[in-house]
Amino acid sequence: MLKVIGAGFGRTGTKSTKEALELLGLGPCHHMTELFAHPETIGDWLRVAQGGSADWDGLLGGYRSAVDWPSAAYWRELMGVYPEAKVLLTVRDPERWYDSVSNTIYRGKSFDPENLPPGLQQAVEAQPELRDQPRLAETLIWQGIFDGRFDDREYALRVYADHVAEVRTTVPAERLLEFDPAQGWEPLCDFLGVEVPETPFPLLNTTAAFRRQLADPAGLRREP
Repeated sequence: MLKVIGAGFGRTGTKSTKEALELLGLGPCHHMTELFAHPETIGDWLRVAQGGSADWDGLLGGYRSAVDWPSAAYWRELMGVYPEAKVLLTVRDPERWYDSVSNTIYRGKSFDPENLPPGLQQAVEAQPELRDQPRLAETLIWQGIFDGRFDDREYALRVYADHVAEVRTTVPAERLLEFDPAQGWEPLCDFLGVEVPETPFPLLNTTAAFRRQLADPAGLRREP
């Protein structure tokens, strides 16, 4: 059962936060990378993104926390399903966020399905369900959240700001932490009521690392 619901957009330090939550004993943590590890779930998420009903216990069963898209798009619904769960709003400087998204996950839109990079082509051949992942991203993120206007920088930044404001005003203060992973362990551990680990806070998934993974999806399972 979920104990932590991530409400932050992708590329707000969600991969680092996933690793941190798992180190704190709140794993496994669902994240977009889980779809590459379990491609059989992509079709179920796509049906939800297309307006179908969601079996949240089925989609997130076995996970104790969830961050990043696709689950972050449904933070309101998840709050109702898991009323005891805390809400974690990961944030970063909006301009840097936009640049990061533009240089990483948004680039995946440009891939020709018939002329994929070798690593991605091999992954799709081994696991055909991966073909639905770009459709999920297009439906849920680029058309759903950004209305097909992510290329319009000012519009996308306004969507980001409006989302942060909506979470702030909707989630009860005692249930919400607005968290920049650059802050490290202290605010997160204080919010969750756990001790600060001796290990450094994980800061993972840089733009360069993500772009390597984009050409080799297997790296999504083995590399931060």
